[in-house]
Amino acid sequence: MKLVTAIIKPFKLDAVRDALAEAGVSGITVSEVKGFGRQKGHTELYRGAEYVVDFLPKTMLQIAVDDSQVDAVLEAIGTAAQSGKIGDGKIFVANLEQAIRIRTGETGADAI
Repeated sequence: MKLVTAIIKPFKLDAVRDALAEAGVSGITVSEVKGFGRQKGHTELYRGAEYVVDFLPKTMLQIAVDDSQVDAVLEAIGTAAQSGKIGDGKIFVANLEQAIRIRTGETGADAI
């Protein structure tokens, strides 16, 4: 099993969610986060004062998938989230040791 974590632009969430549904993903966890990478940030003017916005709003998705689904999930996220501009985001894949469905006690791939 793998845990896929993707950081994307917030307005791409609906497109990514639809692409993941087509790829057979049954559930995702979504969080609103802030951060920066090469995009750095920008300056804004507020009441005549200029200030730097270092952290930009992003959306973080976490998806637990079986090993057989990883490539389809990566393709779905990469295609749907790509705009070709700086700040499109990143995708991370980590090994997932164990998963347990609390309600039923199912473990492993059955739990996801």
